[in-house]
Amino acid sequence: MRFSEAVKTCFRKYVTFSGRASRPEYWWFVLFLFLGSIVAGFLDGLLFGAGSVEVTDTTFSAETDGPLAALFSLATFLPALAAAWRRMHDTGRSGLYVLYPLIAMFGTFSFIGFVGGMDLLAAGNFTELFSGVIGIILLFAVIVLVLSPFIVLFWLARPSQIGPNQWGPNPKEVSQ
Repeated sequence: MRFSEAVKTCFRKYVTFSGRASRPEYWWFVLFLFLGSIVAGFLDGLLFGAGSVEVTDTTFSAETDGPLAALFSLATFLPALAAAWRRMHDTGRSGLYVLYPLIAMFGTFSFIGFVGGMDLLAAGNFTELFSGVIGIILLFAVIVLVLSPFIVLFWLARPSQIGPNQWGPNPKEVSQ
């Protein structure tokens, strides 16, 4: 599958979460998303200038996307998620595996909030937060949180499962 073919396929299957996506289909689409983000950011800089947000009563400062980059991200969010979901199917895994980093983040921050860790974090008291049994559990949760995106990338880079699986035939073996 070529670059233009992969992009067309992913947009044609805009919110199709069933079926399988081959490695070339997924990774060519990721390259399109990367290049499109760069171009949209460049055009935003040319047309609208650099965007930043500063709040005067705190030390908060952040760089923002311009309108073109935001529209590009919004328009490509569902196709990117659907392509990753189908890619997981192609490796023989449920598409839910794509969401593992979000699940790990939600779980870790919920646990920190549950044990009153936000006050300790705000005070900079990390030794008290990471002490005892709760600290060991929290340390494990943070390790899972840090490793989960790399695990998902590893799964997305795996070869296709040979032959048909519960999500359909192998895309290499079937012409679309």
